[in-house]
Amino acid sequence: MTRILIADDHQMFIDGVKSLLSSNKRFSVIGEAHNGEEVINILSKEKVDIVLLDMNMPVMDGMQTLKIIREKYPLMKVIMLTMFSTRDYIERLLKAGANGYILKNTGKDELTLGIDTVMRGESFFSKEVTERIMEGLQGKKTSSAKTGIVELTEREKQVLALIVKEMTTQEIADKLFISTNTVETHRKNLISKLNVRNIAGLVKYALQNGLAAD
Repeated sequence: MTRILIADDHQMFIDGVKSLLSSNKRFSVIGEAHNGEEVINILSKEKVDIVLLDMNMPVMDGMQTLKIIREKYPLMKVIMLTMFSTRDYIERLLKAGANGYILKNTGKDELTLGIDTVMRGESFFSKEVTERIMEGLQGKKTSSAKTGIVELTEREKQVLALIVKEMTTQEIADKLFISTNTVETHRKNLISKLNVRNIAGLVKYALQNGLAAD
């Protein structure tokens, strides 16, 4: 069972998320927090698998809270919940180590999919968030000659583009007609070659360097 902590300064929103998740027997909401300090306090006492973390909270906001979680609980899964979908906002959260980014107007199916995807060790972004980033990148692809760009093979570029599209390991394998083990090997090689820590780092690199299209 996935143990979930919901953090938001509006009780009505917390109640709404709990209601959306209540019908899924695989999920258990084990705690509620109304600010970042309460989140850190609960994590020190309870076993939590994933935090659904609001960005705008009093006392300690989502960004500050995320940074502390990454310092104290580096393996903790965190999905940011927010109404903001600007590219700069998203990139800041990715850099801080968010595993997912879901807009507050999302529905039950997307929220459930997001939690399941992040718990599998992959990143998840609301479709609207991904589309907003891609719109901002149209016509702004970075030249491969730019300093800091790592040379990738065509297959690595294909795998990376599909990761950005939120495809699972099995879906990527089916799409490219390769084994799941081969996909995982490419994923690990990309993380090592691009010197990033996780899938979120791969997504950020791809979006910044025009490798996410098609």
